[in-house]
Amino acid sequence: MKRLHIIAEGQTEESFVRRTLVDQLGAYQVSADVRCVLTSKNKHRKDVLYRGGMTNYAKAKYDILQWIKEEKNNKDVYFTTMFDYYALPDDFPGYSDAKKQVDPYKKVRMVEEAFAIDISDRRFIPYIQLHEFESLLFSSPQSFMIEFFDKPDGIIELEKILEEKHNPELINDGQETVPSKRIINIFPTYADNKAAIGSMIAQEIGLEKLRQSCSHFGEWLSRLERLDVNP
Repeated sequence: MKRLHIIAEGQTEESFVRRTLVDQLGAYQVSADVRCVLTSKNKHRKDVLYRGGMTNYAKAKYDILQWIKEEKNNKDVYFTTMFDYYALPDDFPGYSDAKKQVDPYKKVRMVEEAFAIDISDRRFIPYIQLHEFESLLFSSPQSFMIEFFDKPDGIIELEKILEEKHNPELINDGQETVPSKRIINIFPTYADNKAAIGSMIAQEIGLEKLRQSCSHFGEWLSRLERLDVNP
């Protein structure tokens, strides 16, 4: 069995991994765990770390490399990320060049390739979500009924957004039009408990629907599932 450490951008992604990905990967002989990316350290207590949210690439890189260093002698341990493309720090590898691209899939792959080169460890599998975790939730607007059953008009609004874009991963990265902002505009209470509600809706949708609707996510998941067979 292979082991996999997942570095999540925030609590929503962390909750999704714990609630949905861990069991799925376990069925493929991959033992996964997750923690949020390092944000800062307590100035007075070295053992107190603050995690969640990415302020700059340097801190994220340091955190990833520290975890890799801890497992430097374990060839059967792998590492991956779950970061959002939206609002990536400007110092992220490949980001300035990626912004010149029109195709969102080319953009995110450019960043991932540069990210892998910068980390420089064969066990590292970079993943950047197009454009946010909440993109995944647009795979099935009807699944929002599990939390917002009393707001059918809101479900219809989500369906119209998906119909317009056709592909959840193409719901864009404008400051007010990113997936999370669209959801919050329709269901304001989502903002109060994103981690719990978002991961619950994703679980309701199911991984098969998520991977079918979101090809970049699906490619990442498939690669993780193959770690024990073809690393």
